[in-house]
This record gives sequence, structure tokens and C-alpha cells, in this order.
Amino acid sequence: MLFKHAISWFEIPTEEIDRAQKFYETIFDMQMIPLNTPQIQMRMFPIENMMNVGGALTNNKAFYKPSATEGVLLYLNGNPDVQIILDRIAAAGGTILVPKTQISPEYGYMAVFLDTEGNRIALHSVTG
Repeated sequence: MLFKHAISWFEIPTEEIDRAQKFYETIFDMQMIPLNTPQIQMRMFPIENMMNVGGALTNNKAFYKPSATEGVLLYLNGNPDVQIILDRIAAAGGTILVPKTQISPEYGYMAVFLDTEGNRIALHSVTG
């Protein structure tokens, strides 16, 4: 089987969803979309249409636990240059773990940061 996209949806766990929302809105310079149900609080990343890969910040302590060392490493879109986002991380309350690093000329650049909730998250950009 071939996938058009390997990921269809992702969820980033939070301890304090409002704090996490402020952090991600600050570093990506965008507004998140709230979605709350009786079971879970979410703040969705804005996407062009529902056919695109999407994701959200989530708060459900019984189901999620932030981690700086365990689990999957999620790469968020850092185009056009991961450095633009990295330059906002410390002021927003995060920590840069791996600075902007070239993967290769063909695959672009990456970086890794720790968000306000204790999650290790990566960035990727094709150029930079």
C-alpha cells in the first residue's frame, strides 16, 4: 500500500491547554481553533481543508502524557525556514534542544524543541 500522506491526524498532549495554545500560536504566528467535548479539550491547528493532514493540542489527563524523552517524534511544518520559528521559542516559554541543522541539500533542515508542556517536538523545512 502507498500512502498519499503517512500522517492523517496528530494530537499533542498538554498539561495546561491554554498555555500550550498561547505557545503554539506565538511561535507559528497563527490562531488555533477550539473544539471541546465532554471527554477532551482540543485546540486544532488551522488547515486549508479537511483533506489535508491536521492535528491538535489535547487535554485529557487519563489518555495523554507529555514527554520530553519517550514516544514518537512529531515534525511540524517549519517552512519557509525553521529558524523563523526557533527565534520565537524561548520568548514563548519553550527550549531549543537541537538548533537548525541541515539534513542534506535534498531534504532540507530540521530542529527540535521542548514546548511549554514538556513535549519534544521537531520542525522541518525544505529550504532555509
